[in-house]
Amino acid sequence: MNYEVVIGLETHAELATLTKLFCGCSNKFGAEPNTQVCPVCLGMPGILPVMNKKGFEYALKVAIALNCEINRFTNFDRKSYYYPDLPKNYQISQNYYNLGIDGYMDISVNGSPKKIRIHNVHLEEEAGKLIHPEETGANYSLVDLNRAGVPLLEIVSQPDMRNVDEVDSYMQTLRKILLYTGVSDCKMQEGSLRFEASISLRKKGSDKLGNRVEIKNLNSMKSVLKAIEYEAERQREVLDRGETVARETRLWDEVNEKSERMRSKEEAQDYRYFPEPDLLPVLIDEKWLSAIKNSIPELPLERKQRFIEKFKLSDYDAGVLTEEKVLADLFDECVKLLDCPKAFCNWITNDLLREVKDRKLDINDLKIKPKQLASLVEIIEKGAISSTIAKEVFSEMIQTGKEPQKIIEEKGLAQISDEGLIESVVDRMIASNPIVIEDYKKGKKNALTFLVGQVMKETKGKANPRIVNELLSKKIGNIN
Repeated sequence: MNYEVVIGLETHAELATLTKLFCGCSNKFGAEPNTQVCPVCLGMPGILPVMNKKGFEYALKVAIALNCEINRFTNFDRKSYYYPDLPKNYQISQNYYNLGIDGYMDISVNGSPKKIRIHNVHLEEEAGKLIHPEETGANYSLVDLNRAGVPLLEIVSQPDMRNVDEVDSYMQTLRKILLYTGVSDCKMQEGSLRFEASISLRKKGSDKLGNRVEIKNLNSMKSVLKAIEYEAERQREVLDRGETVARETRLWDEVNEKSERMRSKEEAQDYRYFPEPDLLPVLIDEKWLSAIKNSIPELPLERKQRFIEKFKLSDYDAGVLTEEKVLADLFDECVKLLDCPKAFCNWITNDLLREVKDRKLDINDLKIKPKQLASLVEIIEKGAISSTIAKEVFSEMIQTGKEPQKIIEEKGLAQISDEGLIESVVDRMIASNPIVIEDYKKGKKNALTFLVGQVMKETKGKANPRIVNELLSKKIGNIN
């Protein structure tokens, strides 16, 4: 039987505030366990939470960027459940009046646009973290509450995705929006961006949704895609046997690449939601809403379109540039300094990304500055160095952050434009390659290319290639 896969995603993004959502504890990652805690995030009796305004505004910014209808009246609710990393035995979340509802996000899959609806965007506090020292043979778990109370944005999509390509595009696009708006660093390796997938199958042509299964413990985007493919196939086999897919939550086993049952799927009533009595509702007036709207920067799709229209870049190049905000920012700053958009695009999308990959660099910690790259391109345009030497200079710039002119001077890389010096090398190459000269006379034009290469090799790439070509063409043409 033919089935259609129906997929929805829940995205959890830790917000990049300085402090936690309801107390003044630091929101810095990587501190010693239980050193960033206080009576509020430890859930001590008598404590009172105070909302972090910046965290709320970050959440509001994302809700607007995702085209949500904003609830002007919103409040927080208690989500009650027991787990060792939840010291209060309830989580402050939103249920009845979510910050944003009924939004959408545009994605593109192989050049085809699609609109993915957003069910809601809401703000809540993080739980702590359990540490299992299994490799030591210990039969206990440790609790680190540094993360408890960190502001967490949850974005819930409608089940509008039908395959892993759409899911991949959704995740990548959403990540870019979170980065461009500056609300999260989206470091999955640190847990600041997490996804949970809900998968169900239904007969093709049917509108009736099947029982959905939620997959947790997805530590990378690659894991999300693998888990969806595995779960879709597992459900297909269950249905083909004439059985019913259980509505449940499953954990993804990264090592064995399969999912395992965790528990039956909870309903909202299982959490016994009720309004948080220690926090006042939040009223969003027009002035506040307008201020947040105006603070939202140009988003990835808008920026990509501007690069295509204004700088005549290809769809592919504009897409690569806007994939990471730091690259798009670098390009924008460079073209403000020097009107050479195609050159900057080539350096960033080819040479820069190759250096990042080869040297395993963090793209957010690059030493090169817009003024330095603009200076390098200007030096090339003036003919002061060849393109070959420029690549050597660029590599040094990436490693050291030095100015291009300083590197050229220190390494003696300035281009040789003295016609007399170049001519002497050209004469030697002609004299030592008589067979190549004969080949050229017989019409083999690549013979000239070979000789140019020999001259450049002899001068260690410093000879002005225009002068080399002119001299070789002239001299070979005069040989009888």
